Amino acid sequence: MVSHSELRELFCAADAVCFDVDSTVIREEGIDELAKFCGVEDAVSEMTRRAMGGAVPFKAALTERLSLIQPSREQVQRLIAEHPPHLTPGIRELVSRLQERNVQVFLISGGFRSIVEHVASKLNIPPTNVFANRLKFYFNGEYAGFDEMQPTAESGGKGKVIKLLKEKFHFKKIVMIGDGATDMEACPPAMTLPIGR
Repeated sequence: MVSHSELRELFCAADAVCFDVDSTVIREEGIDELAKFCGVEDAVSEMTRRAMGGAVPFKAALTERLSLIQPSREQVQRLIAEHPPHLTPGIRELVSRLQERNVQVFLISGGFRSIVEHVASKLNIPPTNVFANRLKFYFNGEYAGFDEMQPTAESGGKGKVIKLLKEKFHFKKIVMIGDGATDMEACPPAMTLPIGR
C-alpha cells in the first residue's frame, strides 16, 4: 500500500493522471447499471466480477455481456437521464486540484463512451481526454454491437492508450488510478495506483 506522503509525491511529479471510471471515478459499474436498467442484472453482474479479476479476456467478457443486455440507444440515453452515475466522494476536488496545477487528466475506461463523456462533463474534462468503448446502433436505435477497434475494447488496451498519450504529449510520468485487472495492465507504461473496492 502506498503511504499518504508517497501518494502526494507521486501526484506532484505527474505530467498526467489517468483514471478508470467504473467503481473509481463513479461509484457504480456502468455495464451493471445498464444491465439492471435493461432487466438482466444478475447474469451480467457475475460476468463483470469474472472480467474484473482477469479470469476472462476483456473483449470476450464485454461481447458476452452486451449480447445479453442488447441496449438500445434510447435505453442508454434514459439510463443517463434517469439514473445518472454518482461521483465518488472527493473526486471532483482531486480533479480540480490537478487541473489547477496544469496536470492533464484523462478518463480511460472499458465502459461506454456515452456514459463516460457524461461523467467527464461533470468534472470539466474535455471529450478529447476520454478513451472508452463506443456502442453502435442501427438507424432505428437498436443495438448493433460495439466498436472493437477501440483500444479499450481489449485486454491491455489501457496500456496502449497510455503509450499513445506518452508519444503524443511527451509525458514523462503518467499515473493510472483504477480498481481492476485492466488497470494493472497499464503498468508499465504508467505508474498504477490500485484502489480497494
